[in-house]
Amino acid sequence: MLLFAATPTAAEPPLFQSRQLTPVGEYTFGIEGPAVDREGNLFVVNIGRAGTIGKLAPGAARSEKFIDLPEGSVGNSIRFNREGTMFIADYKKHNIFALRRGSLEPEVWFHSDQMSQPNDMTIASDDTIYASDPNWKGRSGRIWRIARTADGSVHGEVMEAPRAMGTTNGIDLSPDGKRLYVSESNSGQLWSYAIGGGRLTDARLIRTFEPDTVDGLRTDVAGRIFVARILRGAITIVRPDGAVEKQVILGGKEPTNMAFGGSDGKTVFVAQRQGGFIETFRTDQEGREHCLQDAQC
Repeated sequence: MLLFAATPTAAEPPLFQSRQLTPVGEYTFGIEGPAVDREGNLFVVNIGRAGTIGKLAPGAARSEKFIDLPEGSVGNSIRFNREGTMFIADYKKHNIFALRRGSLEPEVWFHSDQMSQPNDMTIASDDTIYASDPNWKGRSGRIWRIARTADGSVHGEVMEAPRAMGTTNGIDLSPDGKRLYVSESNSGQLWSYAIGGGRLTDARLIRTFEPDTVDGLRTDVAGRIFVARILRGAITIVRPDGAVEKQVILGGKEPTNMAFGGSDGKTVFVAQRQGGFIETFRTDQEGREHCLQDAQC
C-alpha cells in the first residue's frame, strides 16, 4: 500500500480584515496615489521624501524607490491605462506626467496654469483622464477632462457642472463609464454625475459623511464605491444608491487612498498618512481599473 501525505494549502485570508503590509515610516506624510500595474507592482508617491515614487513588488513587504520626479514636482495620484502607461498628477507644478511602459523618464502629458492643483485621477476605457482640482482655501473645486484630440494633441478643459462643487477630492468611474463619482472633503459629501462629453449632468447626492472625513475613492466591477475615511480609520463601502454595505476597520487612522491589485484584482492596498505605510485587505470583487487593464472591461 502506498501512502501519500496530503499537501497543506495556504488558507485564504479572511475578507475585509486589514493588516499592515509595509514598515512604518517608509513614506512621508504626503503618501498618496496608490496604483497597481499589470505585473502586480504597487506604486505610491513620496517614499522617503517628497517628489519621489515608491514601488512595492508582488509579495514584498518593503518598498523601494522607483523614480524621482523632475525638480520641484510632487505627485499626488498615479493611474495606469491599458497600454501600461503610468500617469502622475503633479500638484505642485500643475502637470500630468506620462511614464511610458519600460521607461524611467516622465514626460509632461498635460499642463495648465489654470489648475489649482491636480489631485486625484481616474481613467476611462478610451484613455480619457478625469482629474479632481480642489481649491482648499476657497473650499471649492472642479473636475478636469483631459484627452487626446483627433490631431494627436492633448487637450484639457474644466467640465461644466450643474452645481457649485466643494473641495473635490476622490474620483472614479462607474463600471460602464457613464457616471463619475466625486467626494468633497469639506462637506463630507459623495456625489454622482452623468458624463456627456465635456459636461457633467444629473448631479445626485449619494451620501453625506461628517465634514473633512472623506478622501480618495475607488470602484469595483460590481459598482460599489470604496471611500477612504480619513481621520476615521476605515474604508466605507457604499452602493450606488447610497446605502452602506460594509465598513472595513483599518489599523491606521488616516487612510488617503487605495488601489485594487493582486492576481485577481481583489486585494486592496491602502495608503496610510498616519505612519506612512501600506495596509492591505481582501475583498470579494475585482477593482474596476484592474479589470480595465486586463482588457476584460
